[in-house]
Amino acid sequence: MNKFCIGDIEVGGGRLFLMAGPCVLEGLERSLMIGRRIKAIAESLNIPYIFKASFDKANRSSYKNPRGPGLDDGLKILDEIKKILGVPIVTDIHETYQAEPVSKVADVIQIPAFLCRQTDLLKAAASTGAVVNVKKGQFLSPLDMKNVVEKLEAFSSKKIMLTERGASFGYNNLVVDMRALPIMRSFGYPIIFDGTHSVQLPGGGGTKSSGQREFVEYLCRAAAAVGIDGLFLEVHDNPSEALSDGANMVPLDELEPLLKKILAIHNAAKEF
Repeated sequence: MNKFCIGDIEVGGGRLFLMAGPCVLEGLERSLMIGRRIKAIAESLNIPYIFKASFDKANRSSYKNPRGPGLDDGLKILDEIKKILGVPIVTDIHETYQAEPVSKVADVIQIPAFLCRQTDLLKAAASTGAVVNVKKGQFLSPLDMKNVVEKLEAFSSKKIMLTERGASFGYNNLVVDMRALPIMRSFGYPIIFDGTHSVQLPGGGGTKSSGQREFVEYLCRAAAAVGIDGLFLEVHDNPSEALSDGANMVPLDELEPLLKKILAIHNAAKEF
């Protein structure tokens, strides 16, 4: 297993870390409030925390849906959150030109699932020297992610993480094949489980995606038992008001008991 650090967080060493926050930035005040509360919960459970939020949701179901503050304003918000909370930052890029400015703020550059095979985007992210987290496309088998890893390695990146977030199963539905976790881990890099996008119903709301947040806990518990290095969760204080992915987000007041269960299973699984 390739080990490396994200800030002062060692990744791949057996300790579970958390990547969490709102789906899209909702201004500094609310995004910071969510981050503060998640950080406090993570610290109480001794779980290393990385703040997550997108500055642009470029793949919304409808052009009418809010996308976020954009690159310039979004990076200003993320930089402020990073300074105030004192935690690493992860955010997505959709275009090659975004990689360099994002790397000056974010510790982890995330490649969205729909773009995981975009060679130029992978190259741009790798060239920054930042940690690159690639979400497995809903349309790919876990074995196909070996090609993604080899692309990043060819571009001199050794700080790679792979995220499982479900696979397309008919229309407007995703399923998680837990075999994907050990398969992708066999490539030698840390594996993250995305517990909230895995219960998403893509396009299930017509002009937006829907979701089944009631199943987040069960999938996360299963993934922890199989073996993961990190957990990715989108979290909101009031998911019904969220600008994106509200139907599959974890309510803030449910986060701590959820993490306690997952952490217990994760720690038990390390004994085997």
